[in-house]
Amino acid sequence: MPGYELDKSLWGGPEFEALLQNIRQRRQEFETQQFIAQDVIERFRALGVYRAMVPKALGGDERSPAEFLQMVEAVAAADGSAGWVASFGMNPAYLAALPVETIDKVWANGPDVVFAGGIFPTQPAKRVEGGFIVSGRWKFGSGSMGASLIGVGIQPDQGEPLPRMAVMPADQVRIEPNWDVIGMVGTGSHDLVVEEVFVPEEWTFVRGGKPNIDSNFFRYPSLAFAAQVLSVTTAGLAREALDVVQAMAAGRTSVTGAPNLGEREYVQIEIAKAEAKLRSSRAFFYQVTEDAWNTILAGDLPSPEQTNLIRLATTNLTHECAEAVRIAYQVAGMTSTYTDHPLSRILRDSMMATQHAFMGAVTLKNAGAMFFGHEPLPGYL
Repeated sequence: MPGYELDKSLWGGPEFEALLQNIRQRRQEFETQQFIAQDVIERFRALGVYRAMVPKALGGDERSPAEFLQMVEAVAAADGSAGWVASFGMNPAYLAALPVETIDKVWANGPDVVFAGGIFPTQPAKRVEGGFIVSGRWKFGSGSMGASLIGVGIQPDQGEPLPRMAVMPADQVRIEPNWDVIGMVGTGSHDLVVEEVFVPEEWTFVRGGKPNIDSNFFRYPSLAFAAQVLSVTTAGLAREALDVVQAMAAGRTSVTGAPNLGEREYVQIEIAKAEAKLRSSRAFFYQVTEDAWNTILAGDLPSPEQTNLIRLATTNLTHECAEAVRIAYQVAGMTSTYTDHPLSRILRDSMMATQHAFMGAVTLKNAGAMFFGHEPLPGYL
């Protein structure tokens, strides 16, 4: 049974298909070198990944959230790490909180700016005339190897309640290659090290702060979207895993003389369960995305209840799709246990996604609290 088809025509059609095929063929390369190659970043740039959410007034494409999410999903099916890195094309959701004059400088040479960084652990920053002296080490700098601008989390020393991100040219940041993990290895999420760099105050912003430029996208809940673009990688991984199992069954004869994989009743049952997990969680995810977007197009802001459903659907998608991947891995038998088998890599990538704080159990706690009329923890909405 074929899987659903994503509309790739919005992202260049044949060019996008060719890039996905190239990424799929280079999975091991990215894992070995622990980052997505720069030529792929440049092809992302050419296809509009980094200008997708930039306002048209600044040369961008002003894509809808669903269009962007489907792009990330398609890339993640080709390679989880590549999808994770492509997701940072949502960076205008962050950078729009910079002062207007700085925003003009960010996109002065065009909208295809590659931004990445790490906010935690936030580091104290000394306020000096005109800005801050920034030093420290930050973890999980996903995609920073290919970025031109990098942001790091700071806590100004005057007791400001919310952390900021300090933005600087990539050449002012040292990337320490220590990303030694089991999954999403190609994201290059190494430590970022900054030593006594002066960052003007106008190049800092409160993460999740109010945007200083206007377009429909900036009315969409930014922190919820930041979680969505990561979560949707698991939908791509799950689709790929199920397709791999079906391809394995085609004409395959078991070495033990057992029935063909696709003829085994327990495999049929488990793959049906996995397909239902993927499709139902994905439908919920895109439904609440479109509901919030339609509210914006109608001239209103999404309600807290709508944002809550986006966060719930995001966490649900991650864990349901990771379970679908686990099922696919398990029914494939010993073949899938080899580290160079696609299902082995997909399993590791999907399990890594479930560990991200955006998709943790605390999001379920917050969602449940709101269902009973209680306030969620700060930062949830």
